[in-house]
Amino acid sequence: MSEATDADAPARGREVWIEKYRPQRLEDVVGHEHITERLRSYIRRDDLPHLLFAGPAGVGKTTSAVAIAKEVYGEEWRENFLELNASDERGIDVVRDRIKSFARSSFGGFDYRIIFLDEADALTSDAQSALRRTMEQFSNNTRFVLSCNYSSQIIDPIQSRCAVFRFSPLGDEAVEETVREIADAEGIEVTDDGVEALVYAADGDMRKAINGLQAAAVLGGTVDEEAVYAITSTARPEEIREMVTLALDGEFTAARAKLDELLVDSGIAGDDIIDQLHRSVWEFGLDEREAVRVMERIGETDYRITAGANEQVQLEALLASLALGE
Repeated sequence: MSEATDADAPARGREVWIEKYRPQRLEDVVGHEHITERLRSYIRRDDLPHLLFAGPAGVGKTTSAVAIAKEVYGEEWRENFLELNASDERGIDVVRDRIKSFARSSFGGFDYRIIFLDEADALTSDAQSALRRTMEQFSNNTRFVLSCNYSSQIIDPIQSRCAVFRFSPLGDEAVEETVREIADAEGIEVTDDGVEALVYAADGDMRKAINGLQAAAVLGGTVDEEAVYAITSTARPEEIREMVTLALDGEFTAARAKLDELLVDSGIAGDDIIDQLHRSVWEFGLDEREAVRVMERIGETDYRITAGANEQVQLEALLASLALGE
């Protein structure tokens, strides 16, 4: 890759780096070598089964699906690869109409086409049942690749027809390596603490790390810790630690003030604070009993916020419970 110059700087705001640096081959997908090697063996043997990719966002599920198509079909991959997002098209019609139409259409030179159904766990039960029948009907000339966040939301008849691959959050080393490679390719100066902040904010999500790097770089200057935390609306680990420590010490008013600072001044969403609390519990130096108590309260608060409760009220109630020792 050629090094970016000052003349290239305006283009940084127009080009989406998650697409520019998306791996084109399975061997370039980082952090899941045990999965990509098995997928490559299917392609080498020309024996690709239906696939189910399960895991959190930004870990390589879509990238792996597209890479499979590119390795199987080469330059003709777009004509033989249909990508649908089930969260946009949840009903049974998408299974009956678009998928069947693509599976039935004529094509030459290949034994099968690939249909990639992203966020398949958003499909209704009726749509999944229709999909199961469609998979059976067109198994001779179509391969399905399904991706989801939670495989438990996919009905058993579909899971049993697929080779299931579970993508875990990416390791810090893989995220750091990619961030440094992109920064070098774009000619961006990133400090070590800036890289650490990107890795922390991403929490195993490569897409979030790359988007954070691009957003910080567009502002100009060196990408450091301060720029990353500001652009990603992420609380510093020490801020989360201070808030919880104050509550555990019985200083509810001070802990509440810190929470208000994070929610109002820094603009951090309540569910993001819950995620950071969950990640940081074992870094607070608590004994096991206290850590278990904090984790239990975090879980209860997370459930209530997810169910639609007011996030500020619930987070303040969490701090009050910790301050009271309950």
